[in-house]
Amino acid sequence: MDTGTKGETGAPQWVGLPGGLLTMRRTLLAFWAGLLTVGTGLLLGLLVGPPWAAAAAFWPAALGWGWVLLGRNWRSWRYAERADDLLISRGVLWREQTVVPYGRMQLVEVTSGPVERRFGLASLQLHTAAAATDARIPGLAPAEAERLRDRLTALGEARSAGL
Repeated sequence: MDTGTKGETGAPQWVGLPGGLLTMRRTLLAFWAGLLTVGTGLLLGLLVGPPWAAAAAFWPAALGWGWVLLGRNWRSWRYAERADDLLISRGVLWREQTVVPYGRMQLVEVTSGPVERRFGLASLQLHTAAAATDARIPGLAPAEAERLRDRLTALGEARSAGL
């Protein structure tokens, strides 16, 4: 069965994001929390006094909280390819689902910044005529992002040819 086609029950087949996005975000969180812990501890310890350096314990606590939230956010992202459109779902507290009809797509681009490239990731950005469209799928493997770009571009051209 093709990925994203309707299954036996008629529901779309959702595809979650690979674990590389979660690894990247948690690594960045740990890096910044560690840097802020050391910086806050040294700064407060030298300027105000050693007892105040204990305030730097805020950052490891924020790290623990952020670690859990990043996991929940990562699990909330998913997408599904259907016959006429692409579904993108995300959000933990406020669920958001974007439906992008293939015939409405104007540009499909794959981007990968330096940090994403370091972790072997790429993002897919979909542009439509609507300025407010935020159709983006982050943290894909580059090969999957390119496959999706090529497939969506081909489907978009086929659907818009009839307009």
